[in-house]
Amino acid sequence: MKTTRLSSTQADFDSRLDQLTAWSEERDSEVSARVSEIIRAVREQGDAAVVTYTNRFDRRQVTHIDELIVGQDQLQAALARIPAAQREALEAAAERVRSYHVRQRQDSWHYEDADGHLLGQQVTPLDRAGLYVPGGKAAYPSSVLMSAIPAKVAGVGEVVMVSPSPGGELNDMVLAAAAIVGIDRVLTVGGAQAVAALAWGTETIPAVDKIVGPGNIYVAEAKRQVFGKVGIDMIAGPSEILVVCDGKTNPDWIAMDLFSQAEHDEEAQAILISPDAAFLDQVAESMARLVVTLEREDIIRTSMANRGALIQVRDLDEAMVLVNRLAPEHLELSLDDPMTWARQVRHAGAIFLGRHTSEAVGDYCAGPSHVLPTSATARFSSPLGVYDFEKRSSLIGCSPQGASLLGRIASPLARSEGLTAHARSAEYRIDDQIDGNIDGSGSAQ
Repeated sequence: MKTTRLSSTQADFDSRLDQLTAWSEERDSEVSARVSEIIRAVREQGDAAVVTYTNRFDRRQVTHIDELIVGQDQLQAALARIPAAQREALEAAAERVRSYHVRQRQDSWHYEDADGHLLGQQVTPLDRAGLYVPGGKAAYPSSVLMSAIPAKVAGVGEVVMVSPSPGGELNDMVLAAAAIVGIDRVLTVGGAQAVAALAWGTETIPAVDKIVGPGNIYVAEAKRQVFGKVGIDMIAGPSEILVVCDGKTNPDWIAMDLFSQAEHDEEAQAILISPDAAFLDQVAESMARLVVTLEREDIIRTSMANRGALIQVRDLDEAMVLVNRLAPEHLELSLDDPMTWARQVRHAGAIFLGRHTSEAVGDYCAGPSHVLPTSATARFSSPLGVYDFEKRSSLIGCSPQGASLLGRIASPLARSEGLTAHARSAEYRIDDQIDGNIDGSGSAQ
């Protein structure tokens, strides 16, 4: 099958790699304008606009927004309907995800210094969070677990889930996952109209404090436009996997690991790096043989042809340089002693250690959230976690003696900035008995 073959010794390697991995979100003026129009309509017309756009984009024929609400009884019914094996898998995955994220919780803290100042940090959960769960080319019950459980562990007061339902088709696994994790409200709304409703609120849909979860280009653009009114987790691009292998892993395993991301959509990216040219040939043969066995063969072929690559490097040290350059969403280290190599990784959303750790287990049940930074944003972003649903407030308290001490520091700094009210506010609290008098310039008389 067709895919790009590169070697780090090629004269044009850097430019070809940059071209291959460059990702434009196609934020053209037409998309931006359409999203702005939808957001404006939802702000002005509320529920009516949500219904109009849902009917238009999701092939629905609803007359009232109540028809887009999924009740708790429907969630429980879906949980009862799914096969026992699927329910057990969902519950087992949920427990693993919960167990992992409980360890991310942070407590409030404070201390008193020698001068009597109380300093610290108060950690509080968000009041309300919105979860966007994609529902176009595939259903993602795993995304419900990976987004909702960190929010619940953080103690978010209310979790609202939106997910498109093209043609009115409801996915029992998605609804069952919502039942398992205790989603408070579920609406079958998607696209920019769902993001706008969560950001601004409507007569029926409550405004949230933060919106998390991936979606298509319209969802990404809507999240960009509502940021500031609400918080967002990230602007997500196509899924990515980067595999580094020394040539000792079964090539069929590696081929299928690459396909596990390529099958998401045509823009997904799957790259293998190895110093072993013969192994790259073996993986290419495995790919050609195995792709015909998969239901999403056409999507995989397009993804691998347009954005996939098999890259030969001089050695594993050079491979690690490329890892940090690409900052992948998913990184598999299919190597001996993978933890040693992992210590060289500075930028990656999730690192999968060793030959037996497939990226797929991270998507479903390992424990960490699979909502990860894409498009090299792992250079400055982290996986979705409990910390995304918490806020931190600084605690500052002064004793009379402490206020006097800090006032003598704050006063000259404030006056140097020309902020006299700041200076005098601090000076009022200086204790003359302790520090002497303060004149109008902020200096002791």
